[in-house]
Amino acid sequence: MIDNTLRAPPSDPSGVTGKVCDWVYSVELKDIPEEIKTHTKYLILDGIACAAVGAQLPWSKTATNALFKMEGPGDCTVIGWDRRISPLNAALINSTFIQGFELDDVHADAPWHANSIILPSLFAAAEHSRKGEDQHRAFDGKSFLLSTIVGFEIGSRVGHALHGSEMLSRGWHSGAVFGPPAAAVAVSKLLDLSPEQTEDAIGTACTQSCGLMSAQYESMSKRMQHGFAARNGLFSALMSKESYTGIDKVFERPYGGFLSTFGQGSSHSPNYLSEKLVSGLGESWRGLDGIKVKPYASMIATHSPIDCIAALQARYPNEFADPSSIRKVIVEQSKAPHAHGGQEVKRPLNAVGAQMSTRYTTAVQLLDRVVLMDQFNSTNIGRESLWDIVDKVDCIWNPDFDDKSAWYTRVTVTFENGPAVVKEASQPSTYGSPLSNERIRKKWSMLADSVMDADKRDAIEALVLNLENVEDIDEILQLLAGRVRNPIEAK
Repeated sequence: MIDNTLRAPPSDPSGVTGKVCDWVYSVELKDIPEEIKTHTKYLILDGIACAAVGAQLPWSKTATNALFKMEGPGDCTVIGWDRRISPLNAALINSTFIQGFELDDVHADAPWHANSIILPSLFAAAEHSRKGEDQHRAFDGKSFLLSTIVGFEIGSRVGHALHGSEMLSRGWHSGAVFGPPAAAVAVSKLLDLSPEQTEDAIGTACTQSCGLMSAQYESMSKRMQHGFAARNGLFSALMSKESYTGIDKVFERPYGGFLSTFGQGSSHSPNYLSEKLVSGLGESWRGLDGIKVKPYASMIATHSPIDCIAALQARYPNEFADPSSIRKVIVEQSKAPHAHGGQEVKRPLNAVGAQMSTRYTTAVQLLDRVVLMDQFNSTNIGRESLWDIVDKVDCIWNPDFDDKSAWYTRVTVTFENGPAVVKEASQPSTYGSPLSNERIRKKWSMLADSVMDADKRDAIEALVLNLENVEDIDEILQLLAGRVRNPIEAK
């Protein structure tokens, strides 16, 4: 094997890619503010909840059984199945579970789902790396927490460098684009790769970045696209560990580089902002700070309309007492959320299409006053009373809103008798009034109770919230390995 210490530094320490690699290698847990460490543990808890809830959903079963048919048993845990598979497919499928019910985290201005990228790649890397001469190696909670923070921060900064939500407007599934280099740096940190190796991992990861947002139109593969990113980032770091080289200086290459290529077609000038990757790195945590936890089981572009309807219901209880009295609902949004969720929907509609639809989720809030798991089982999706309201909802792109904010929304509700009522929101409450750590814990309990017993729930929670004291993260993986229930099976 090549002696990796001979080329330890990145190819250009003064360049953007080199600075990222040097920071990834050198940052220590003591450098991280306490509030960032604490909040990250709650984010991890939320990601695990989403994985457990997603593991036995019908579309997750389809994907998992297909993977089992492709290959034999492996080294890595398939969450909630009591089965093991290869590291790459473990990262792929566990990510798919986290994305399985649109309940996972989302970034406020660099849209990606961080847990679904970082947790599966780190879990798989840790288990796979215990083979052969490293079979007795243990990855403790401190190294896992630090690697998660590194991945969360860099992935978010990659999104900032590409103007965040504009990627959605241009048809890219932004998280599947931002995710591979994020997974690559997280795994590189866990495995203690040199800056040079980390650069190779980033380069190989970036050349695998992609994801089309047309996946949102009812396809199961929408759930899996962040999984492709987790798998590809893991693959890249594992290859780099074995001295396989990748693209050097991939973030700053003017021809065929990551930012220069994905920046093509941007409406902004300049097309990309490479300095966003490194400005204040290690001092400001604006990347990780932007990761928020969802209160609704639907895609983020639907959240502001749900918020507006909920606010109107609270303010005008008599008018909204009978949903059949509603004549029309007009949802106006800026370009990105309208492009993401404003499409027309018709029956038959599956859970993916429903969770991605502003029309459907607006109608659900009007009828049920809640947008959670039950609203997306097949019985509830098919309700005539619900579709009577869906047909009254119009979604419109208002170009004037583009200058106000990326998520600006106005909802106007008119009734058969009485005046129209209007509510505006500059951003979803998911961003403006994010869930506190305690509310994230309550969400964890609610989701965990739907798929596992209380003893397992409490054991997982105790380990995650005291992650710095965990000697081996295999303790967590052993608890996650056991089979879980389908949360909507009996609904």
